[in-house]
Amino acid sequence: MIKPFSQACENNKRPILMVLERHLGTVRRTVRRTVRHVLEIGSGTGQHAAFFAPRLPHLIWQTSDRRENHDGIRLWIDEAGCANLRAPLDLDVTVRPWPIDKTEAVFSANTAHIMSWPIVEEFVAGVGDVLDAGGLFCLYGPFNYGGTYTSDSNARFDDMLRQHDPLSAIRDFEAVDALATVAGLRLVEDNAMPANNRLLVWRKV
Repeated sequence: MIKPFSQACENNKRPILMVLERHLGTVRRTVRRTVRHVLEIGSGTGQHAAFFAPRLPHLIWQTSDRRENHDGIRLWIDEAGCANLRAPLDLDVTVRPWPIDKTEAVFSANTAHIMSWPIVEEFVAGVGDVLDAGGLFCLYGPFNYGGTYTSDSNARFDDMLRQHDPLSAIRDFEAVDALATVAGLRLVEDNAMPANNRLLVWRKV
């Protein structure tokens, strides 16, 4: 099997890491307690996990995705050779219970816009269920604000998403934040990222 590759992951991994280091790193200015375990939801190709885990060696980085993506993720894990990087869990956010009881942080990238809205609802509710008190949810991707695209490129991207799958779309930040509030999460940071993306960080209260 050829190792899967995403150019988007290659492009965004360093800017994402800068935010994760601030919230999950060994020097934590915004975390009330030590974070030692992260669940990545929708690990995709496995590139993010293979890049982040060796640079955050104090963390156990737990990958997860639907089973059809596991072989590719394992190829990246095997190449990384990191003791703190875990083989993927079989996780479909719509199937309860999730295969993990609790975690101190959840990271997910480029997932909300490829899910239908009912699945986004299940996703955020599930994150609220598995996060420990004080735990962090870091969600990366494009978002609309006030029902408006933040760029022409995002508008074109949204059109492409809807043509491929009418149920997918760039999500409104306010709608996702409302779901997070219901799930017991409070927004602590909204980071502007390259290519008109955002990295949102919530804390479980």
